[in-house]
Amino acid sequence: MTARTIAVFDSGLGGLTVLRALRARLPHEDYSYFADTRFLPYGDKPEAFLRERSVRIAEALVRRGAKALVIACNTATAAAAEAIRAATTLPVVALEPGVKPAAALSRSGVVGVLATTRTLASERFQRLCSSHASHLRVLPQACPGLADAIEMHGAESVEVEALLDRFVPPLAAADADVVVLGCTHYPWVAAAIARRLPAGVELLDTGEAVARQLERLLAGQGLVGGGAGHLKLMTSGAPLQVEATVERLLGRKIPVEHWEP
Repeated sequence: MTARTIAVFDSGLGGLTVLRALRARLPHEDYSYFADTRFLPYGDKPEAFLRERSVRIAEALVRRGAKALVIACNTATAAAAEAIRAATTLPVVALEPGVKPAAALSRSGVVGVLATTRTLASERFQRLCSSHASHLRVLPQACPGLADAIEMHGAESVEVEALLDRFVPPLAAADADVVVLGCTHYPWVAAAIARRLPAGVELLDTGEAVARQLERLLAGQGLVGGGAGHLKLMTSGAPLQVEATVERLLGRKIPVEHWEP
């Protein structure tokens, strides 16, 4: 990593959807992406562990020279965003379910949220709902195992299809007209989710909003630019396994380095 690198981290490779949005908006930056696959999935881990682990990762990325941090994981955001911001002076952009924009878009007054169990149980999510959607019916749908299945078996696997058959129809039956994709893995299966919803239901992914916010923060501190579009991928787990998943998701092979913060 160089001193001009934007560091992005997630429990796994779902955050590549956020990285995709970042690189589309800020193509001349250098990026590092850390997948903490040793502890995947985050969604079933205790909040105290997630807070400690996320702060440790953030501090290690700072020591390696990051100029900004992107928490590309709703679960890590819910558990540790405030603690990470308290531990660094760098710009920090944290992902969270798009409850606020969903509330503005909904016409039926019913908003569905697909997310991990940990994200939906967090105080941060409850604050989002009370602050921006108290006048609506918010349907939180926990999706245990979905993120893991997307990584292990692929977005079009029978395992993923079976889980979507369990998690999505209740939102359709409740007449939700906006469904928030509250985990970075879920945009990989957005088309499959849409097929299980009535025509006209809007799916909301927050990757582009994260990219806009990062651009604003970098510009405010004079940190825009200085890179050449380079990308470095790292994992705490098995690099070859992660390389295979990256190739399956992105359609191209990218080397992955083992790194333990």
